[in-house]
Amino acid sequence: MSYRSDKDNKADRMNEIKHQELEELTSEILKISCLAGDRILEIYETDFSVENKSDNSPLTAADMAAHNTICEQLTKLTPSIPILSEESSHINFSDRQKWNQYWLVDPLDGTREFIKRNGEFTVNIALIENHCSIMGVIHIPVTGISYTAAINNGAYKYEANGNKTRIFIRQTIDDAITIAGSRSHGNEQLQAFINSLPNPEVLSVGSSIKFCLVAEGTADIYPRFGLTSEWDTAAAQAIVEEAGGMVIDTDYKRLEYNTKESLLNPPFLVIADKEFDWQQYI
Repeated sequence: MSYRSDKDNKADRMNEIKHQELEELTSEILKISCLAGDRILEIYETDFSVENKSDNSPLTAADMAAHNTICEQLTKLTPSIPILSEESSHINFSDRQKWNQYWLVDPLDGTREFIKRNGEFTVNIALIENHCSIMGVIHIPVTGISYTAAINNGAYKYEANGNKTRIFIRQTIDDAITIAGSRSHGNEQLQAFINSLPNPEVLSVGSSIKFCLVAEGTADIYPRFGLTSEWDTAAAQAIVEEAGGMVIDTDYKRLEYNTKESLLNPPFLVIADKEFDWQQYI
């Protein structure tokens, strides 16, 4: 099955995915993410080697196996929709800025957690339209748990047995705050934020799982003051937003995608309860 618009659409929008197709398409993307997860686990169980990319971040055969699997399957499913993956991020902005819709992929989010063999890594696939994430799928290969969302269709959690539950953020209570924190990327600014809160609980976990803790009502906030890239946040942002939360920079502006040459995100906050006054602590 491939997804294309009606032939009488304008040429520059001929092959875009319609919003009413997203619910059906999400199930196909979930299958692709699980397939990529299977490729990752095949390598996870071996004595794999680790290389360093030009930015000194780690790279394994699992990253590339997942990248190749996802790109192959997405090209079959939506042949006219461009793909930007962490492992193909060399695409120039002069080309990218012409895209109205594209797939934004992190084939293995949490490579450091993969190397540590703690299971806290994910497959992230998002659909971006007009600089916003309108669909996201996150799959956790080790547990088999997945999260999905599509604009105006809600956010869902899939257990390994296939059970599907709609998820929602929770109301934040000032003296019972739970923070989702990075397993491998903490810094002084994060610690200062934690120290400013009244006896918070901190859940340290790797990869985009932190976003999912906020989306499913387990955590109240995930503050990220260090560097991330757009593929780290896009799928998760769709899930958090459809669960009722928001992903914003420290000026309270929604994170957007493909707006500049750099693919780095600004510092950001993943917030469950939109009504809670976090500015008193930022």
